[in-house]
Order: sequence, then C-alpha cells, then structure tokens
Amino acid sequence: MGIYDALLVLSFGGPEGPDDVMPFLENVVRGRGVPRERLLEVAEHYQSFGGVSPINQQNRDLVEALRPVLDVPVYWGNRNWHPFGEDTVRQMKADGVRKAAVFATSAFAGYSSCRQYYEDIARISIEGGPELVKMRHYGEHPGFVAAMADHTRAALERLGRDDARLVFTAHSIPVSMAETAGPEGGLYEAQLRRSAELVNQALGRTQPWDLVWQSRSGPPQVPWLEPDVCDHLRKIEAPAVVLVPIGFVSDHMEVVYDLDTEARAVAAELGLPMERAATAGTHPRFVRMVRELMEEPEPVPCPLTCCPPPRRRPQA
Repeated sequence: MGIYDALLVLSFGGPEGPDDVMPFLENVVRGRGVPRERLLEVAEHYQSFGGVSPINQQNRDLVEALRPVLDVPVYWGNRNWHPFGEDTVRQMKADGVRKAAVFATSAFAGYSSCRQYYEDIARISIEGGPELVKMRHYGEHPGFVAAMADHTRAALERLGRDDARLVFTAHSIPVSMAETAGPEGGLYEAQLRRSAELVNQALGRTQPWDLVWQSRSGPPQVPWLEPDVCDHLRKIEAPAVVLVPIGFVSDHMEVVYDLDTEARAVAAELGLPMERAATAGTHPRFVRMVRELMEEPEPVPCPLTCCPPPRRRPQA
C-alpha cells in the first residue's frame, strides 16, 4: 500500500487476568521508583474488573476492523504486555516485511502519548527487520473528529436532553511535562482543546464546553494539569453532563474506572444526570482514517528535543 507493505498497531497493553495485573504494572513503572503501595492501589482497580483491562480486546477489534480496508498485513504489538512489540517485529521480519507504518493508539503530542512511542520503535527495531515509520498526530483528523462527534451525539440522545454540558476529558500529566510538549511547548493541551472544539462544531453546538483532566498519579507536591474531572463535577453549574474522553482512542482502565466508576458515583451523589460518550474504538470513520494516514506522504519525525521525558524519582 503505497510506500508501506504492512501496518503495525502499537499500543500500551493491559492485563488479561488476575495473575497478569502486578507483572503488567511492574512493566509500566519499571525504572520510575513508584512505591509498591501505589501499585497495589492501582492493582485493585484492575482486580475490580476481574484483572482484565478492556484495551487488549479493543485492539484486537481494531485490527480486525482494519484488515478489510487495507491491502497490507496488519500486526499488533504492545509496550507493556503480550503481544510485546519486540515479538511482533520479529514475526514481521520473518514474514518479509520491509517497511511498516506504525499507528500508535494515542492521538496527541506529549512524552507518554508520542515521544515514548518513538522510543518504543527504536527499542523494538532489529537488524534486518522492517523500517518502522510512526504516523503523525491525528486528534484533529476529520476521521477522529467524526467518530467522537457521533459517539457524543449518541450519549446526548441517551441522556435525552440537549442542554447537557459537554465535559471533555484527557489524561492529566505533570505541568512541567505539559509545558515541554511540542517544539514550542504546550502542544498537548492545545491539541486537545482544538480537537474538542472541532467535535463541538461537528455537533452544531454553540454552548460552552469544558476540558478537564483525569487519572492523575505521582506525589502530591508535583503539580499536574487541573481540574480533575470529579472535582469539576462537584463545582459545575449544569443541568446534565456528557463526559467525552477525547484524550483516549479506546477504553483503557482509566476510562472504565475513573469515568464509568468514580465520576459516575460523584454524579449520582450530586443528583447530576450524566452519560459517557464512547471512545473512537472501531467507528468506521476512525478505521478509514488509519488508511488515509498511510496514504499521506511519509511524516517528518518529531525532533529529538521535542517532548522530553519527565524527571524520574530516584530509586531506593
């Protein structure tokens, strides 16, 4: 297909059973000095869902949805759990793949959402294996916008009221990381705001909307992007709310726990009618977007100085 003879869907990964949870979390935080108490706390989130994150099945569904619309093989690999990216690349080499487009399941700029995928590509590339080319950011692509607008419209219809306020959510990150996202800084938040505005426009709405944050972690003395979604719900003046997880392309544990569990509980406590829009998932327009990205000229890689990694806490 054009300059590529395969597609690699590169994702975060997630546990698929109770025994996977702690090894998976240890992979996620390796080298970051995260206290075990914090890991045990997060592990409880996964165990409350049977130790299974929805992300792996959603990636399988995306791969199956992509195969009929692409004329090249589609592979899938993860950063933190099976199938690991390095194992997938070895299979691609054995299959004779020469140059593959890499579709990261993260749409925006930032260290965790973009730069770390470049690091993954460098880590999993092997001698004699395929050249791996990461696709560009796509949070403003018409395919992503159309998918999120359709899912938000459906949530508004389920809620049954046009006066609901749209509250867009994304993963919070340290303020220092947000300030260094993109060549000139601040690109993560700027892209998210632009994407939210495009979704609002696609819905034909003129009402105000909000961008808030979720899934904060790390020591409390380190400032992260605010407000948190639950804090925002407690202060909002609106007759009803639709949460739109604009910062995610599929259901992660952060979506099903932080929004469907915690935020929904806060809304119920407040007597605030609330619905949550679906993530892009396998929406046909989102799936077609991947093909369109592959048909674009080869993207220019982000400069190495873009989106530097955060400072890590020293390990004991």
